[in-house]
Amino acid sequence: QVLNRDFISIKVDREERPDIDNIYMEACQLMTGHGGWPLTIVMTPDGKPFFAATYLPKKGQAGRVGLIEILNRIDELWKNERAELYGISEQVLNHISSNLDFTPANDIVLDESILHNNFADLVHRYDKRYGGFAPAPKFPTSHNLYFLLRYYAYTGKQEALDMVEATLQSMYKGGIYDHVAYGFARYSTDNKWLVPHFEKMLYDNALLAIAFLETYQITKDDFYAQIAREIFTYVLRDLTSDEGGFYSAEDADSEGVEGKFLVWDKAEVISILGEKEGEEFCLTYDITEKGNFEGKNIPNLIKSDINKKVRKRLENARDKLLQQRRLRVPPHKDDKVLTAWNGLMIAAFAYGAKVLEEESYLNTAINSLGFILSNLRNNEGRLLARYRDGEASFLAYAADYAYLIWGLIELYEASYEAKYLEIALELTDDLIKYFWDEEAGGLFLYGADAEKLLIRPKEAYDGAIPADNSVAALNFLRLYRLTGRTELQSMAYDILSLFAPSLNERPMAHTYMLLALLYLNGEGQDIVIAGNLDEAQDMLQVAKRAYLPFTELIFKEAGDKMLENLIPFVKDVGQMEGKPTAYICKDRTCLAPTISLEELKKLL
Repeated sequence: QVLNRDFISIKVDREERPDIDNIYMEACQLMTGHGGWPLTIVMTPDGKPFFAATYLPKKGQAGRVGLIEILNRIDELWKNERAELYGISEQVLNHISSNLDFTPANDIVLDESILHNNFADLVHRYDKRYGGFAPAPKFPTSHNLYFLLRYYAYTGKQEALDMVEATLQSMYKGGIYDHVAYGFARYSTDNKWLVPHFEKMLYDNALLAIAFLETYQITKDDFYAQIAREIFTYVLRDLTSDEGGFYSAEDADSEGVEGKFLVWDKAEVISILGEKEGEEFCLTYDITEKGNFEGKNIPNLIKSDINKKVRKRLENARDKLLQQRRLRVPPHKDDKVLTAWNGLMIAAFAYGAKVLEEESYLNTAINSLGFILSNLRNNEGRLLARYRDGEASFLAYAADYAYLIWGLIELYEASYEAKYLEIALELTDDLIKYFWDEEAGGLFLYGADAEKLLIRPKEAYDGAIPADNSVAALNFLRLYRLTGRTELQSMAYDILSLFAPSLNERPMAHTYMLLALLYLNGEGQDIVIAGNLDEAQDMLQVAKRAYLPFTELIFKEAGDKMLENLIPFVKDVGQMEGKPTAYICKDRTCLAPTISLEELKKLL
C-alpha cells in the first residue's frame, strides 16, 4: 500500500539488466560502504538515486529500521524538503561519474612487474590449508587459477601450479561440490569449502570446467579430467534445454528451506544403500548421526583422501542416492537463457572437446551456438541478451559479445571449421561498432543503440566472472594472432592502457585482464597443421593435449578458401610428401615444416 500510494515501483532482474545493476550498485556502495542483493534504491523521477540499502525487513525489528518506516520518512521529506533530496542525488551522480571516468594512462608502464606483483599478492592471500585466496565466504574465482596456470607456464614457478592443484582439490572435496549429482555451488560460507550457498550457477561451472581441463593438460592427472567430465554431465542433465540453450541456475531453496534438496540423514542413506554399502558411503563422505549442517549432512571428502578406487566403487551408491533425491521437491530452475553465460559454457564444452577428444561435447557447443544465433538476434542481426518461453529481449551487452566470441574462438580450435572464426570476427566488428569508446578506448557496458541511462559505465573488475573488457582484450589478441588484423592488437593495448592505473594498484582485481598481458609477454606462436583431417589426427592430438596458453592452433585442409581469406598467411602452407605437415610460426613467419610426429613434440 505504501509503495503504491507514494512511489512508482520498478523491479529489475540484475542478470537481464546488468547495465542498471552496475550503476545503482555503484551508488549503493558509495552511499552505504557495501553492496549486495536484494538492492533497494529510491531515486528522483529522472533516475538519480538519493537512498540505497541492501536487504530491509518489512517492519523494524531488533534495532533495524523497516522498509515501511523508511518509505514513510522519504515521502515526508519529498513533500517538505525535496530540494535537499535533489541535492543528495546530484552529489551521488557526480561521485559515480567520477568513479567510472577512466582516462588512458600514457605515463604508466605495463610490464611484467605487474604479473610478479599479482603472483606475490595471490601467494600472500593464499589459504595454505584449504586453498583459495580469501577468508569466508570463499568464491571459486576461476580466473585467479587461469592466471596462476599461465604464470607457471611463463615462469616455470612450481608454487603457482601447486596453489591451483590444492585449491581445485579442496573445492572438489568440500560441500561446494555436489558429490551426488555433480556441479559446483556458487560459493562456500566457510573457509573449508564445506557449507555452500547451495545455488548452482551456469557461469561458475563453465569457468571451473576450463580450470580443471587446463590443469589436466599440465599434470596429465586423470582426476582433473574426470571432474571436468562430471561438471559437463551435470550441465547436460540439469541445465540444458531441449533446444540446446543452457539455463542460468538452480536455486538454493527447496520448499522454502536452503539446501533441503541436497542434504541427508545418516539413517536415510543406510535405508537406501543397505548396511554395508551405506556405512562405507557415510564413512567416506562424512555423514554422521549428528550431522555437519543444521543437524543434516552435506556429503564431502574434507576428512578423506581423494581415493580414485573408492570413488569408483561408490559410483553405484551415488546413483542410488541421486535417484532417491529426484523424488524430493526440487529447487526452482532459473530457465532463462543468457547469451553471455551460454558463451562461457560454449567455450567450456569446446575446450573439453579439444582436450578430451569428446565429439559429443563439440556437438553440445555447436547446438548451443545454433540456439543463440537462431533465437537471440533481432532482424538487424544485433545480439539480444535474454531468452525465455519463446521470447527474446534486451539488446546484448558488451559481455554477451565478449563471452560468445571467446566461445567461438574455442569452437574454431576444437572443430577446425573456419565458419566459427568468421562468425567471431563478425561479432567482433559489431562489438566495436556498438560499444567501443573512440575517444578514450575500452568498451562501454551497454551499446550506443541501447536505452540511455544516467551514465555509460565501463567494467574492468574481474569479480565472480571476468569483466567484458578483460575478456575482449584477450579475444582481440588471439584474433590478431590468427588473422593479422592489426587494429585488434591496437585495441587490446588501448584497453590495457586505459585500466593501467588499476592494474598497477590492484592487480588481483584484474586477474583475467592480466591474461592478456601474459599473452603479450608469453612469446606465443601459431601451430599450423596442413593435410587431410583424418590423416592429421595424430599431429592434432599432440598439439591439443599440450598446455599452450600463448599459442593458437590452426588446421588447413587443401582448398579451404574461407580459411585462407580469414588467415591470409596460411595460403602458402601445404603438405610435404603428401603427408600431414606441421608448421610452427611466429609473427606470420614459419620455421621449417616437419612431417615427423616426434619432431613436432620436441618443437612444442
